[in-house]
Amino acid sequence: MAIGRVNSKNQIISYENSIQKSREFSIAKLNQGLTLNQMQLLAFAIYSTQQNGATEFHKGDFEKKFGIEKYQTIHAKQDAQKVSSLQFSIEDLENHYFEYWNVFGSIKYKEGLFTFRWNEEFVPHILELKEKYITTDLTITSHFKSGFSWTLYDYLKAHYGYWHKQISKEALMRLFGVESKKTYRENTALFKKTVLDVAIAEINKYTELEIRYNVEKKGRAITAFDLIWSNGQKLTSATKKQINEIESFIDIVFKDMFEYINLDNETDRLRARDLILEIEDMRKFIDEPISITSERANELIQKAVWNFKQLNGLLEKNHKFVSPESVKKVEFYNWLEDKE
Repeated sequence: MAIGRVNSKNQIISYENSIQKSREFSIAKLNQGLTLNQMQLLAFAIYSTQQNGATEFHKGDFEKKFGIEKYQTIHAKQDAQKVSSLQFSIEDLENHYFEYWNVFGSIKYKEGLFTFRWNEEFVPHILELKEKYITTDLTITSHFKSGFSWTLYDYLKAHYGYWHKQISKEALMRLFGVESKKTYRENTALFKKTVLDVAIAEINKYTELEIRYNVEKKGRAITAFDLIWSNGQKLTSATKKQINEIESFIDIVFKDMFEYINLDNETDRLRARDLILEIEDMRKFIDEPISITSERANELIQKAVWNFKQLNGLLEKNHKFVSPESVKKVEFYNWLEDKE
C-alpha cells in the first residue's frame, strides 16, 4: 500500500466550513466545463445540505462564503442553468468506461433565494457517507482563482494514501476538460503553462498539499506526467489534555445518547446514530496505545464539536431537551473554528 509523503505545512481542517464527498464523486469529471463560480455554487449547495439538511440558500450567504462581489441575477441565472444540467459521471480516464447520473432534479431562484432538489441517485455521494469520503474545506478553496485548481485538488485528495500517480497527457487533459483544445493537444508547453502549472501554483500556495511533477517522454514528445505530492502534517505528539478532551466528548455523547436515538423523525434518528458512531470511533485513540499528533487530536476535537452541534440541532428540531453541559462544551471550543 502506498504511503503518503509529509511536508512541513500545518493546516487544520475547519469542519464548520467543509463539505464531504464520496471518493467516486471527487475523482469524477463533474467540474468539467464549469466556471469557478459554478463550481462554488455546486459546493455551496452541498454545504447547505450537509450542514442542516437544507435544500435552499440565500445569494448573500453564498457571496459571503466565497468573497464574491456583485453577483447579479443574470449571473445567478447563467450559473444555475449550467449547474442544473450537470451529470455525475464516473469514468476511467485511461480506459473506455463511464457511468452517468443527473445531479439535480431542479434548481429555482427567486428574489435572492436558491431552491434545489437533488437527484436521489446522487444523494449517497454527499450524505450517508460511511467511509472513503473526502473532506474539502471551503475556506481553503475560496482562495482559488482557477477552476483547474479545484479540479486537481479534489482529484489528489481522492487518492489519499498515494504520494505520486502517473497519468498520460491525454488523460490529464480529460481530467481538466480541455481535451478538445487543439492548441493544448499540439503544444504541451502551453498546456503546462496555462492549465497544469496554474493549478499546481494555487494548490501549493493555499492548501496543505505540495505538488510537483516529472514528465515522461517518447522521443522528444511528452506522453505522460508523474504527479508527486505531499500533505501537511506536523509530527508533534498529542498532549494529555487533548486526549482527555476527546474522552470527555465521548462520555457526554453517551450520557445523552438516549435523547439522541429516540428522536421522533426516522431520518433524524439515523443521522444521529451516524454522528454518534463517528464520535464512538474516536475511542480507539484513548483505549489503545496509539500515538497521534497534536494536529490530528485537534482535528478530532473539532470534528466532535461539529458533530455535537449537529446532534443538538436535531434535538431542537424535534423539540427535545438539550443538555446544558453539551451546549457549554461546544461554546467553549468555538476558538477552534477560527484557528488559522
